[in-house]
Amino acid sequence: MQIRALAAVLLIIAACRSSTPTARIATAAGPVTVDLEVAATPSARQQGLMYRSALADGHGMLFVFDDDAVRGFWMKNTLIPLDMLFIARDGRIVGIHPNATPLSTAAISVGAPSRYVIEVPGGWAARRGVAVGDRVELRGVELP
Repeated sequence: MQIRALAAVLLIIAACRSSTPTARIATAAGPVTVDLEVAATPSARQQGLMYRSALADGHGMLFVFDDDAVRGFWMKNTLIPLDMLFIARDGRIVGIHPNATPLSTAAISVGAPSRYVIEVPGGWAARRGVAVGDRVELRGVELP
């Protein structure tokens, strides 16, 4: 019986470690959560969400950088509108670019240094009450 209990505990620990990376955003109306894909390498950041025909509500992509800098993005080869949440190293949202235009090559920036950017479906931030100044807690994400 003790072996079964130990096996059950080990399965629970393994399940917790393999959980999906998430961002928990503390908004004025309460917390909201986003399941994340993580783009932490130069090639993954370059690919981003290009060529995707859909992005489910409550899902997004986290871009992880090694330093704090004013970030610039574009929508070339990106087929769906996206909201971009620019996040400082301390977890504070420093800017939001809503509903980025698909396939546009125009530069997108909020003019403030950020360490992370989360892309979510267009209009998601407004629907969830996410605003500049809200705090983001990253869970299950290996950070540099």
